[in-house]
Amino acid sequence: MATIRYGIVEHDGGWAYKVQDVLSETYPSHEAALRAASDAAARQTLAGTTDGIVDRDEQGRWHEELADGPNCPVTRVVDEPSA
Repeated sequence: MATIRYGIVEHDGGWAYKVQDVLSETYPSHEAALRAASDAAARQTLAGTTDGIVDRDEQGRWHEELADGPNCPVTRVVDEPSA
């Protein structure tokens, strides 16, 4: 399983956390951005419920799938931009 990295970066006159190419809102301090990244990373590892979903593919065919709620990513907060 891949690890999702949360990096802390300077952004828009303050600090933000970044996951791949996506930036969070801007925080006034590095510490505030680091706290927010840690909170977001922790929430992402919480297990949900296993539910059935219905999805349509590119050819317009419908498929039923099972979304495994306990299957959560591994997260890591680093004090540098995410790769």
